[in-house]
Amino acid sequence: MLAVTLTGAINHPTVSKAAAADQNYAEALQKSIYFYETQRSGDLPANNRVQWRGDSALQDGADVGHDLTGGWYDAGDHVKFGFPMAYTATMLAWSVYEYKDGYVQAGQYEEILDNIRWATDYFIKAHTAPNELWGQVGNGTADHNWWGPAEVMQMARPAYKIDATHPGSDLAGETAAALASAAIIFRDSDPAYADKLLLHAKQLYSFADTYRGNYSDSITDVKQFYNSWSGYADELSWGGIWLYLATGEQAYLDKAVAASDLWGKNQSGLWDYKWTQSWDDKHYGAQLLLARLTGDSKFVQSTERNMQFWTTGVSGSGERVTYTPGGLAHLDQWGALRYSANQAFLAFVYSDWVSDSAKSTAARTFAEKQIGYMLGDNPRNSSYVIGYGNNSPQHPHHRTSHGSWADSQTVPANHRHILYGALVGGPSATDAYTDSIGDYVSNEVATDYNSAFTGALAKMMLLHGQGDQPLANFPAAETPEDEMFVEASVNASGSNFVEIRALLNNRTGWPARASKTMSFNYYLDISEAVAAGYGPEDITVTAGGYNQGATVSALQPYDAANHIYYTKVDFTGTNIYPGGQSAYRKEVQFRIAGPLNTTFWNNANDFSFQGVSTGASSPAKTPYIPVFDAGVKVFGELPSGGNPGEPQVPGRPAGLAAVAGDGKVSLSWNAVSGASSYSVKRSTTSGGPYTVLSTVTSPLYTDNTVVNGTTYYYVITASNSVGESVASVQVSAVPADTPDPVIGDLRVEYRTNDTNPADNQMRPLFRIVNTGSTTVPLSGLKLRYYFTVDGDKAQQFHSDYAVVGSGNVSGTFVKVDPAKTGADYYLEISFSAAAGSLAPGASSGEIQTRTNKSDWSNYNESNDYSYSAAQTAYGEWTKVTLYRDGALVWGIEPQ
Repeated sequence: MLAVTLTGAINHPTVSKAAAADQNYAEALQKSIYFYETQRSGDLPANNRVQWRGDSALQDGADVGHDLTGGWYDAGDHVKFGFPMAYTATMLAWSVYEYKDGYVQAGQYEEILDNIRWATDYFIKAHTAPNELWGQVGNGTADHNWWGPAEVMQMARPAYKIDATHPGSDLAGETAAALASAAIIFRDSDPAYADKLLLHAKQLYSFADTYRGNYSDSITDVKQFYNSWSGYADELSWGGIWLYLATGEQAYLDKAVAASDLWGKNQSGLWDYKWTQSWDDKHYGAQLLLARLTGDSKFVQSTERNMQFWTTGVSGSGERVTYTPGGLAHLDQWGALRYSANQAFLAFVYSDWVSDSAKSTAARTFAEKQIGYMLGDNPRNSSYVIGYGNNSPQHPHHRTSHGSWADSQTVPANHRHILYGALVGGPSATDAYTDSIGDYVSNEVATDYNSAFTGALAKMMLLHGQGDQPLANFPAAETPEDEMFVEASVNASGSNFVEIRALLNNRTGWPARASKTMSFNYYLDISEAVAAGYGPEDITVTAGGYNQGATVSALQPYDAANHIYYTKVDFTGTNIYPGGQSAYRKEVQFRIAGPLNTTFWNNANDFSFQGVSTGASSPAKTPYIPVFDAGVKVFGELPSGGNPGEPQVPGRPAGLAAVAGDGKVSLSWNAVSGASSYSVKRSTTSGGPYTVLSTVTSPLYTDNTVVNGTTYYYVITASNSVGESVASVQVSAVPADTPDPVIGDLRVEYRTNDTNPADNQMRPLFRIVNTGSTTVPLSGLKLRYYFTVDGDKAQQFHSDYAVVGSGNVSGTFVKVDPAKTGADYYLEISFSAAAGSLAPGASSGEIQTRTNKSDWSNYNESNDYSYSAAQTAYGEWTKVTLYRDGALVWGIEPQ
């Protein structure tokens, strides 16, 4: 029975591409998955792609003696609510179960598995005994009362659990569903992990079934956030279904069906049909799967009634969800898009299963239109997915991406980071929308918002995403602002002294971090004191007036020969972090003075006096008072000459690229300032652990210790005498046995006439050179230029200029089936007899070509086999092939 179910579950009909206009579903899917990485809690892995996220909440569970680190923060806050987190993981796993091919086609299969695993690893940690599950970490009220980045939370984060005496069948049942569904999708790639997931899933389902009760009656803090309104019967069905699918054991399916008798009913005795799948109520998804598994009419009819409510109207009553003028199915104002995305995913699954073509088409069309609305097909012509499409939201209700250092939604005025891929709550019933950070109803984001939406995008990828590619080098690196610095002003001055008011700031956000080891140096020139017969020992430095934790040193030599000295103002032991007005900056007032009754004092020649505000002005940021964290300079300038100052740990290596070859992988990266060596680290598992392969001094390395066909993962760290940098972003490569290019008497030279890979034309230029000893007729030659069409549309060829005559050059487009890496089409260029012949040693001269699609939509040439934006001057190019009378005489075809 299980085999029949699996076979019948997947059906992807071909539909019109009209709904896909101007969308890149691979990019949308890539970014939606990335959003989950921005929500990660705990010790982040080496392959963390989110530049502005760091380790956080590393003491979660310490209050109860367990390691409860990891998992996802729920939304724009930092509570780990286990109930919606488990629902999210289940929905993501369900989407892989249904639409794995969509993830594979978008190049996002490993990414979705990695993000699901981040959640399931946490659930395993939280399941500390057969009948004990930790369902929440963090107090909702305390968390919501503070507005700052996750990395510097200071409040207590209590852990809450369910157990046999404090049951939570809904929470345990949903977590069982998450682990069981994940076991299915990990079964092929990691059977040992799948077995582990299934063991915990079975124990949790038994716990849920044996000790019944609502989890929000046991974890009462959750009532005002994620109360269990629908009870636990839906989760008993939901968990039973996924355990049946994971094990094939009929007992679980029987339990799922039996629990449906306890689902809530309306006054007509019907299961509710006027809502949709959500973090609270799973009976909508459960009845759809039970209809597909059992064929029982009660599940089939209830599922169809729900589909009618969202699409054509309920048969007999005409009841139908409210639609906005722009076509959004608007169930509820709070997170309106979340609900329509949830129903869209159910509709896709239903449309793939139902045999009635009219019902299938209605459901699928509904889902396509709802997802299209979210991506920009709406009256505002605006995307509701952050960082994707046109006019996407800029001000989500999300603490860490906002990056406030002042515990304020208005500081800074604009978000410091782009929360790529997050689906916001959405518009009103009139399609109105205000992009406001304070509007948590319309502009918050949440892990559950993106869950079914991600699955729907995977289906849209299958329907409309042929040729779509994820963005290369995503995400783009952000440019950090000044994060740690000093603001300074003159507090007082006299004939023998100056008193400085200094505010040491920690406004870190890449990522945010607390520090108890910050200091700064104030440099001065005491030449005038020396000229008056005094030395550094005669100059005193004292901290007086207002001091929030600093110590000041006596003058230290920097360039004694030129009389340049400094005082170190050290806040070691004082916690400075971007968490509020009293937290992100600390003040000290310090006085530097010559002997009493002297008049030689002169601030004008002091290096650090530059930029200090005077005349009762507010303190100003100055680069001439350099800041150090743990002895490493993090901001500002040093005086010329003298001691070069404290050395710094090298920065994180960037630009790492891996090129696979036959039995080798060639690595290159950008040189890092201050690095004396680089460690090349490799793993056969994404995210590590990594083994050091070699230590090198230049940013190049070739790994010759690889096996063809194996995927290898690499990171690079930079080191010097101070220490080792953070690891680079991880890259991967699969070495393979590839043939050598054919090199003959006829050579092809290539250059591009268009260095923008994302516009609506391709402009490759060619020359053919005869290095042989016989004349070759051009009419017997054909050039092939390989590319990805990025949306299978009719294409047009133009020969703008050719030395042999543009009228003698023609081009045709040929589909590559099956597609190769970097190529699903090639442009074949041929010549008429009037083009003439190539004498020995002669060149064809320049052949200018240009192509476009019939609808003038954009190409994405960045991943095209034959394209190189760097090839702006003619050179031999083996990725363009040449054929003579049908035989390959130059180059190498894509593999």
